[in-house]
Amino acid sequence: MATMRIQELPEQDRPREKLAALGAEALSDSELIAILLRTGMQGANAIDVARQLLAEYKSLSGLARCSVKELSKIKGVGLAKAVQLAAAFGLAARLARESLVRHRLDTPELINELLGAELRALGRESLRTVLLDTKFHLIRVEEISHGSLNESLAHPREVFRPALIYSAFAVILVHNHPSGDPAPSSADHQLTRRLAQCAEMLQIRLLDHVIIGTGDNGRQPYFSFKEAGVI
Repeated sequence: MATMRIQELPEQDRPREKLAALGAEALSDSELIAILLRTGMQGANAIDVARQLLAEYKSLSGLARCSVKELSKIKGVGLAKAVQLAAAFGLAARLARESLVRHRLDTPELINELLGAELRALGRESLRTVLLDTKFHLIRVEEISHGSLNESLAHPREVFRPALIYSAFAVILVHNHPSGDPAPSSADHQLTRRLAQCAEMLQIRLLDHVIIGTGDNGRQPYFSFKEAGVI
């Protein structure tokens, strides 16, 4: 049986009309993605293509980690639709950051809200420092390194240089594990202890080191060294 085109569906089942009438919260993930895709391909409408994407990449976070180049090679997507999807995921990450700018950022839950979506979209590790003022409000976020963490990429002088430049009172380190498992490695533990000692000497508060994972398979989406009692 041939798949119905979206135009052939009852009006209340068409994603765009449904969103206009009921709001985005009434739509499934696949319906929202279908609006971005706009069209499907032979034998599959946009909703079908969206379902296939979610089935292939397991979750929205898995799909968001795909690059434009990777998305563009998927049958039924192509370059234009890949760019639209990447733009939507990018806006979602920026919106999450914007809504937290005036909050007191002193918990791993809020750091996960601030940077989680963006870091989960990356295929490589990225180390960031979240710079905070005396009220723990956000000054800025600086990327320190991109790639697997090691002592040369995460040297204390590189980690704390932005804090000194912008006169930050406190910092929170954040990096991602592209594997999805936020459990810290022995290198993560060593780095955290070393940076905690350096922060004390520089009289900069190291509030936490948060590792971002995906939260798949019922796992906690992040690991906090502060919650674990290391900091």
